[in-house]
Amino acid sequence: MRNQVLFLSRSRDVQRSFGTGVSLHGHTKHSLESLGFIGKFLREHRVLRSWIAAQVRECRHRSGIQLDFDRAYWTPPLSAERAYALESGQIESLGLRPIVSLSDHDNVEAAALLRQSHAFTEVPVSVEWTVPFGKAVFHIGVHNMPPRTAPELMSVLQQSTAGASEERVVELLFQLREIPSLLLVFNHPAWNFTGIAPGIFDFELRRFLKCAGRTFDAFELNGMRSYRENRKVIQLAAEWNQILVSGGDRHACEPNSILNLTNAADFSEFIDEVRRGRQSIVLMMPQYEKPLNWRFYESFTQITKEYPEYPEGQRRWDERTFHPNASGDIVPMSGLWPKGPPGFLKRIFALAEMGSRVLPNGTIRANLSRAISESFPIDQEAILRQMDFPGEQLSAPNADRLS
Repeated sequence: MRNQVLFLSRSRDVQRSFGTGVSLHGHTKHSLESLGFIGKFLREHRVLRSWIAAQVRECRHRSGIQLDFDRAYWTPPLSAERAYALESGQIESLGLRPIVSLSDHDNVEAAALLRQSHAFTEVPVSVEWTVPFGKAVFHIGVHNMPPRTAPELMSVLQQSTAGASEERVVELLFQLREIPSLLLVFNHPAWNFTGIAPGIFDFELRRFLKCAGRTFDAFELNGMRSYRENRKVIQLAAEWNQILVSGGDRHACEPNSILNLTNAADFSEFIDEVRRGRQSIVLMMPQYEKPLNWRFYESFTQITKEYPEYPEGQRRWDERTFHPNASGDIVPMSGLWPKGPPGFLKRIFALAEMGSRVLPNGTIRANLSRAISESFPIDQEAILRQMDFPGEQLSAPNADRLS
């Protein structure tokens, strides 16, 4: 087994030994991104919970609409074609042949649309599958589904998510494992994104890996998670004798910050390299080394930005954000309030819009980035050194050496 992490910032020529770059785990406008975390945060915050309760009452009084963050969601700004062009363009700028696997949450619409064009007939059909297990929820990257049976398979996966049966989930993972063309990746395995108690999350993660760990081809180093969390993934991979692959997890307009390097001629050959050859060369792009909080802010401004060149109905944030109307039907927020969204939402997004206008100013951007770094100090160089394991095998005997 060969696993290696390389940093483009350390050597601009590091990719020259390879012919292909692989971008895994990128999202398009077909991903439905829940706003439930906002409601949870506001309800549990000691200072803000009374304020949000007042805002909910005011909104209901003025419009008859009950604010419901748990049912509301937003969609990323990029279409499938724009997302594919963004990812392939970054790889081509490195002088490499691009392979791009877009994986939206629990649907394969992006690949289906792209494959209708003769220019994209080789685009893999992939998905980020939401897997409930006990009290936790995990995400699995299912890459390169057989195109003819992908809709039927996707329907089965969606049913298992809705059913929340851990026995069915494990059964399906073992069935997926039998499909030779698939690449099964445990996405951001150390991320407790539903916010359950850390001890419970760790317990469920261990139990999940005991039940289904043998089905995975790789664990993911995630481009939108912290150095420390990815370090935990490296340790977890060593413990479970697992290989690591990249996963950018891009939702906005910054291309994936982690890629794979290979000499594979196509995606099937790359998958064979990972599944049977047990080798993976991961490339950290320079944007990954920027402060994560700054990158989240940049993404937020890109998500809330207005795009006049987009088709009508996809240009503004309130056209790409959805919420129940007075009858309970999910509709774009742009149609809910004739005079615009509630005042507190207007203020939040006005601040974001202001940020998007000042971002092009290099001095302001540099100062804000520095301020964020100082507010959330991370010994980046130390963690980068820890993550660098050129030529090492990530197997159980190496667990002590990696910790």
